[in-house]
Amino acid sequence: MSEQKESENNLNPDKPKKKKFTMPHIYVILFTFIVLASIATYFIPAGMYDRVPGPEGRETIDPNSFQSVEQSPIGIIDFMTAIPRGLIEAGEIVFFTFIIGGLFAVIKKTGLIEIGVDKLTRRFSSNSIMVIPVLFILFATICGLIGTQELSLVYVPVMLPLMIALGYDSIVAAGLALIGTAAGFTTGFLNPVNTGLGQKISGLPVFSGIELRLIAFVVFVVIGLTYLIRYAQKVKKNPKASLVYEDDADKREQYLEKSETGSPRKATIRQKIASVFILVFFCLLIYGVVTQGWFMIEMAGLFILMGVVVGRISGLNFTEICEGFNDGFREVLIGAFIIGVARAVAVVMEDGMVMDTIVNSLGSLVGELPSVFGAIGMAVVQMLFNFLVPSGSGQALVTMPIMAPLSDLIGVTRQTAVLAYQFGDGIGNLLYPTSGYFMATIALAGVSWEKWVRFYLPLFFMWFGAAVVILIIAQVMQWS
Repeated sequence: MSEQKESENNLNPDKPKKKKFTMPHIYVILFTFIVLASIATYFIPAGMYDRVPGPEGRETIDPNSFQSVEQSPIGIIDFMTAIPRGLIEAGEIVFFTFIIGGLFAVIKKTGLIEIGVDKLTRRFSSNSIMVIPVLFILFATICGLIGTQELSLVYVPVMLPLMIALGYDSIVAAGLALIGTAAGFTTGFLNPVNTGLGQKISGLPVFSGIELRLIAFVVFVVIGLTYLIRYAQKVKKNPKASLVYEDDADKREQYLEKSETGSPRKATIRQKIASVFILVFFCLLIYGVVTQGWFMIEMAGLFILMGVVVGRISGLNFTEICEGFNDGFREVLIGAFIIGVARAVAVVMEDGMVMDTIVNSLGSLVGELPSVFGAIGMAVVQMLFNFLVPSGSGQALVTMPIMAPLSDLIGVTRQTAVLAYQFGDGIGNLLYPTSGYFMATIALAGVSWEKWVRFYLPLFFMWFGAAVVILIIAQVMQWS
């Protein structure tokens, strides 16, 4: 039969071939979302909650204050300026992405990355797979403690050359940073960003219920780590099985082939001193994030200083340092721009005064569910809302004032409601193109959103299935 079809095709060379489906460009996808959001402002009734002071001086909503307001559909000027305003509102993470890209391009110019990769590759050449669980558990634990997913942006440029040199690919590097941090952030056993804030808003003792969260942490780490290792082993065995095999061609030429041949690379005295300063800067980074509340602006300023100091100590002149930053800026340009375009979706919903209406409607939808499905419904609702507000703290401030009292009415404990929020927020962060830090991280790794989705989607469903089981257990035991 196949021979007959082949002969028919040969006899009809002009017969049009069926085109394979290809995922639209991420710009097209995001622009479609912006258009749909704009149209929705003409049909979804406008409404709003009153804003009141919340925990730690943050603004939250009064759950009993929802009221309809005059319709405010998006006009042509609002639509036309949505993307520029999205870039402005997401400016902090956009420019943080640029600075991260610039910093590691400068460090690459110093030769320190190649030296470090060469040493690690030779050390783990006989058992390279062990690098993955060690780093994965480390990243998950750090994020479970401090909740800074944005550290993925710091991990990836360091992990990328190492994973390539060890025979893996860019997705393994991105997955190591993103899945590792997501496992810790989602379960957040001592995470002040989602667990702590969510419990404060819900009137619970901060970090109470840590036992079940630690169990959830172990479950998510085991599932995520097993999934990543299986993919990494498949790529190691057959490099062409990689989803980014062609995209990684230049990286393999730069890191893999050089690491397999030649004598070990040796650092100069200046490079050794520069390496010490890199360690000092990263210790300063951890100190600032953990004790001083540093975030992207402070970290970006530190990274600029780090690039200049390390570059000069290593022997680069100021022109070479500047060109290094420029090279890094160019490498992450598309990813940084995507972050601003994605933010435009939320800009349109806020301008059209329909964001609060959506929150109110989703809350009402959960209230109609039977109590046994209440916690699962909350997780689904939080996951849907996460597309519009991917910030963990931002989502808590908007949704938990509604979900906490609602949980009392439907027979779900407030502790379970907070966990449902954590699951819904964390799992979706690695899927939605509106998640700024996620899009910036895969941009640094050189992985397109479309290929990441192909890789991550099975894990997404595994994690969600695990979340459902844990929430059912919490519901049955009336966890409080």
